[in-house]
Amino acid sequence: MPIPERGDAYDDDYKFLRIVDAMASINQKLTSSVLSSRPVYPSKAKALIVDESHPSPGISVNVFAENFEKLPHVESAGDIVQLSRVVMKIHGSEVYALFNKKYSSFALYEGRDGSKFVPYQVSSKFHAREQDKAFIAGLRKWTISRQAETASSDSLSLKEIKYGHRLNLTCKVLHSCEVKEGEWMLFVWDGTDAPPLNVHTKLEEEAENPLPLQLEASPLSRDVLCTFPTVGTVLRMTAERGNQKLGLHLVKAGRWVQFRNINFKAHAGLWCGILQPFSKFSYLPNKDTFVLECQRAYDERVKRKWDRIPLSSFPWPTHITDTDYEEVPFVTLRDILCYPEVTAKFRCVVRVLATFPGHPSNFRAPCGTYRLRLTLEDPTARLHAFLYADDAVKFFGGYPSIDTMIKLQNALLGVEEKGAEKPRNPPWIQCCLKSYYVDKTNIWGSRKYRIFGTQLID
Repeated sequence: MPIPERGDAYDDDYKFLRIVDAMASINQKLTSSVLSSRPVYPSKAKALIVDESHPSPGISVNVFAENFEKLPHVESAGDIVQLSRVVMKIHGSEVYALFNKKYSSFALYEGRDGSKFVPYQVSSKFHAREQDKAFIAGLRKWTISRQAETASSDSLSLKEIKYGHRLNLTCKVLHSCEVKEGEWMLFVWDGTDAPPLNVHTKLEEEAENPLPLQLEASPLSRDVLCTFPTVGTVLRMTAERGNQKLGLHLVKAGRWVQFRNINFKAHAGLWCGILQPFSKFSYLPNKDTFVLECQRAYDERVKRKWDRIPLSSFPWPTHITDTDYEEVPFVTLRDILCYPEVTAKFRCVVRVLATFPGHPSNFRAPCGTYRLRLTLEDPTARLHAFLYADDAVKFFGGYPSIDTMIKLQNALLGVEEKGAEKPRNPPWIQCCLKSYYVDKTNIWGSRKYRIFGTQLID
């Protein structure tokens, strides 16, 4: 029998099947509530679907299309997908539905009760019917009343990520950009601070191979950076290989997303989330319990006077520095980077990751004036800050001996033993920074930072 075209009587007379019935059928139709979707290849996507007859664990639907744009793009977990003329297959012990671009069709509807019965995306062969509305309405009511765990209940926050572990993460996508041809990077956030990482680079390499301030080749523009929240880590997320094929360039900024089976790695002491071919993601509604809790915790944190200090520095940073402005509230490095005025003065809690020059014997110019550069980090950003002249004299307590300077530097950088080839774990310290311009252009790229009003304690 030939396959009917759209609008034929066959399409008008079809009946919806429950998943448990469809699993034993061929060339039949079913509608289900979408839970999640995998990152997709150019002509293939994979979604997990459930309904009242098969609420857990659900079954997979493999979708093929001519190109990425024609694949189903699910807006939120819990939305409704109407599938027609899919073929049930078995691979090992797994039963799944196969969507073929030549004769199958789909329509995606919002899952919220009371939403319109107009799909927000349809395939070319989809044919709407009046009687479909009753099935869509029924699935919406079941989804809302369902007491199973929410999509984000097994997710971790950024403060709980671990190196080399495969975890689930729920976060807000703030921005995406193409870091090089065909490779995209997501910038995600949830209001918490990622754990600080050890530093593995050698100080003597800082001249030729300095610690990067970011993973991308060039920093984000000021316009983009200033849209980010000023508290909480912004995690870079990319793919293990071929991430254009994973559709990262189509992930929507401003949406909360649950990523499943994500690896976390470190490069130059910076966290990076790694999507892999078996990773999944799904959009979450803004009223999801996890999302609301993240937003509430962030709102409370930015209101409190001392809560801009890194979470891992509680109850207080180490006492190896003093500042002249003990009553001034702390700000984050992203606060400083985004501050509109120059010259401005700030107080912050940071780690010193590196010094340049690397050895204290080179901290002073031949004329005797201190001039060195420190690489500072907090959970929100990295920046270079300079120690110069009288500010450096105050910082080091004058002109101590080289042996004393080495001890001070080791304490500042978290070096455990002299000459030991061990990763460094710099302590959290408080310091004062001021911004200034190095030329008269007053553009962001010429803005620099100096440490002042701060002293190391032996």
